[in-house]
Amino acid sequence: MRAFFIGLGLAALWTLSVHEMVCGEDLTCLKTEENGAGQSLSWYSHLKQQAHTSLGERLRKVEALKSAEQISEYQKGLREFFMEQLGGFPERCPLDGQVTGTIKATGYRIENVIFNSQPQHHITANLYIPDGAGPFPGVIVSSGHSRTAKTADYNQRFGIILAQHGMFALCYDPIGQGERSQTLTAEGQPLVSGTVTEHFMVGTGSILVGRNTATYRVWDAMRALDYLESRAEVDAKRLGMTGCSGGGTLTSYTMALDPRIKCAAPACYLTTLDRLIDTSGPQDAEQNIFGQLARGLDQPDYVILRAPQPTLISSTTNDFFDIGGSWENLRQSKRIYARLGASERVDLVEADGAHGVQPANLAAIAQWMQRWLVGKDAPVPVQEFAKFDIKSEKELLCTQRGQVLLLPGEKSVYDLNAELAQQLAAQRVSKRAAGDSTKLLADVRAATGVRAADTLPKPTSNRAGKVERKDYHIDKLVIHVDGPHVPLPALTFHPKDPSEAAYLYLHDGGKAADGAEGGPIEKIVQDGYVVVSVDLSGQGETADGKPDASLGDWKSFYMAYLMGQSTVGRHTEDILAAADWVANYQSKQPREVHLIANGRTCVAALHAAALNPTRFTTVKLNGAPESWTTIAGSAKEAHWLTATVHGALRSYDLPDLMQVIAGKLAK
Repeated sequence: MRAFFIGLGLAALWTLSVHEMVCGEDLTCLKTEENGAGQSLSWYSHLKQQAHTSLGERLRKVEALKSAEQISEYQKGLREFFMEQLGGFPERCPLDGQVTGTIKATGYRIENVIFNSQPQHHITANLYIPDGAGPFPGVIVSSGHSRTAKTADYNQRFGIILAQHGMFALCYDPIGQGERSQTLTAEGQPLVSGTVTEHFMVGTGSILVGRNTATYRVWDAMRALDYLESRAEVDAKRLGMTGCSGGGTLTSYTMALDPRIKCAAPACYLTTLDRLIDTSGPQDAEQNIFGQLARGLDQPDYVILRAPQPTLISSTTNDFFDIGGSWENLRQSKRIYARLGASERVDLVEADGAHGVQPANLAAIAQWMQRWLVGKDAPVPVQEFAKFDIKSEKELLCTQRGQVLLLPGEKSVYDLNAELAQQLAAQRVSKRAAGDSTKLLADVRAATGVRAADTLPKPTSNRAGKVERKDYHIDKLVIHVDGPHVPLPALTFHPKDPSEAAYLYLHDGGKAADGAEGGPIEKIVQDGYVVVSVDLSGQGETADGKPDASLGDWKSFYMAYLMGQSTVGRHTEDILAAADWVANYQSKQPREVHLIANGRTCVAALHAAALNPTRFTTVKLNGAPESWTTIAGSAKEAHWLTATVHGALRSYDLPDLMQVIAGKLAK
């Protein structure tokens, strides 16, 4: 087998588009010419192309909706899909609402309230109540991503202006913000400073149990509506919702799912996913619904799903949520509303300024709510922000110690995910007989989308150059697989007198991460083995920017997630293709392949080995997680985001795969 990979070094050197350097060596493999007309070879760009194709198909379906019956059927199917992707909602428990403080103001009062979202999982809120007898319309205000949440000045302005115009306004803290931090220090202070970060962290475990950060946030909004309905001073038939940024997201979701919201005004969020993908890309965890792009759930659908209920899109000219997409959203929505004879019930306000509710936006939202909920169609004057009576954060606290997690027996979202993970573990035992690997692997394929090994296209390769080192050389190549794959750049570390067996080496940092002289790969080469290291999709030369140090390549992960795919599934097929190439290149009989994986890549390597155990002689996993069940209920394990599969714990866990390959695991 000394002819293994012979001749790879004879190829002409390519013009290199990426500069991957190790100690002055150029280890890049992709050439500029392969880009065609400026086309990117990153996995992220590949996913974007798939997304745009799906969105084009979705738009054609929407344009074909002509009758009220067709629109109703479209709404029903998409709403059911949306609910399913969120994993459903828990049963309602008693609210057990309490008023913990009252502040008198001119023309209204503020009540600090606390009530149950789920048992031992509380919502803190400020209730702005107009003077008078009522009953009043009620509006819930969903906070954007601010640490102080309900007490942030822009949220207080929402509450005040609505109360000034005859409406109850309930502004509540989302999970991870205000008094609802989901992780605390020993001193009882928020452990995580960034609100978006905590939403990402919650997302990791939620994905594994088939939920989403949005599941908890939408349910909180629905419970806030429940609370308004429980108040005698509120007219339960006249409920509305508004919120900015992340609050605009939750307004959009809740107004699409809960028919109690008669009037809605999401602010600084609604655009189109076509424009979002081409500008800032996927946002935080709750803004990405599993498979929504593949199914055809676009942002205009959040409005269309509630047609013909009154809806105002509030936007700003210089928002990072593209204003052109906002107007396209209105166009699509208004066409549906017009076909239902209600074109006046959907509109858009665009104010000057950047992301956030500007004075003109706030006045327009108040006027919209007043028009449809109070029944008074009169302009609301634009007020200078300085004229609002903003209270201090301390005045508006609902708990004595400032955090719900300090209440006796309080459960965090991590606790709730952990409980569900344990329930799913018990269900798996009852559904599948012990040792039934056939059913297990079928479940794995269903969850990950990984195709059977015998149906995968056979890989081919191109040569890309050669690097000489003392006692061995490195051949550069690109492995190609037909179908939904990006090229896989690879390095072959080739000793002078190689063994018949070879190693496939994987690392989160890509093919060159452990390839320096004196590094882990060189030690294997010195033992006489060929080592092939590969950039899996989204790694190394196929990465789109630099991955986040704590969460990995979360943007590519969420682009795949939106398409109903997973990084684990994509990498599993990459590994199987690379292993097939290693086993069969220039060999009449497949050679032995030893697999080594490091970090997050261990999860995909474990899947590949379990799904095709005959391909690998030994498997070594450096730094693999203990289980997904452990990850689901732990904030400390949230960094495994890109190693998750949506709803996987409904059918299997990582130890199940470990059992399949137990005899091959190397220490």
